[in-house]
Amino acid sequence: MSGANGLWITAPDRAQIRPADMGEGSLVTTLFTGISRGTERLVLSGTIPDSERDRMRAPFQQGDFPFPVKYGYSAVGQATEGAYAGRAVFALYPHQDQFRLPDDALIPLPDGLPPERAVLAANMETALNILWDSGAGAGDRITVIGAGLVGLLVAHLAARLPGAEVTVIDTQTARAGIATRMGGTFATPEDAQADQDVVIHTSASQAGLVQALSLAAPQATITEASWHGAAQIALPLGGAFHSRRLRIVSSQVGSVPPERAPRWTLRRRLTKALDLLADDRLDHLISGETPFDRVADAYPDILADPATLCHRITY
Repeated sequence: MSGANGLWITAPDRAQIRPADMGEGSLVTTLFTGISRGTERLVLSGTIPDSERDRMRAPFQQGDFPFPVKYGYSAVGQATEGAYAGRAVFALYPHQDQFRLPDDALIPLPDGLPPERAVLAANMETALNILWDSGAGAGDRITVIGAGLVGLLVAHLAARLPGAEVTVIDTQTARAGIATRMGGTFATPEDAQADQDVVIHTSASQAGLVQALSLAAPQATITEASWHGAAQIALPLGGAFHSRRLRIVSSQVGSVPPERAPRWTLRRRLTKALDLLADDRLDHLISGETPFDRVADAYPDILADPATLCHRITY
């Protein structure tokens, strides 16, 4: 062990600051990390299915599911050694006050990108992958169901497609303003418009996925971007699903879509995600901030709060 401390999930709904391994490579002093509510809430609950425990490991996770485990994947810090000494860097690293990584696991921030906003990089990378998997194109009618962090980032990217008409659906009407800032229009489930060319589901709810089927135009694709953990999801596939020749495809950030894999490495994708953060409107996706030395007690409430988008930890 060393002088490093990390945030450990030690039992259902319990977290502690504990000593943590530093790793090997260039030294990075952490500035900020971002809490990803959807995934980290599942980890905190201890509901990662046995079959998915290997696939769900964070890149530099310490410990094993269910507990104790040091988890997270959005760290921004100052490199003090190696190829990027003196520069702010992003790493897919858990919540920890300092760490060491090989230079090829560090990505320097683009010039002009505030380190405070760079904690969104991992979620932006997920959103980019989802948009690729959806096949959305210029001029499409695109609906995103779920105005959480990833859903709003997907809407932000989709709205940049020429002529695209992007709608964000959520039960929380308080999300209307931020959905508009991201470039879409907002609708409640009751006001959603059908005959959509592309439907992207990010709400992690059965009701949301059921609605996604009802909104898709003939031969359209529904992209399931939520991860439901151990939950069983029932879908009404006896209705118009077959006659309308709908498709449901999964999206998971662990790999690049097959048609892009010959050209896009994981590092290239994450580097592009950092480039895509060059927009001041994205600061609205930071929904709170807590100092590292106080985050253990606050962590369960942060993840339980439906108003949480990206909660930033300061070091």
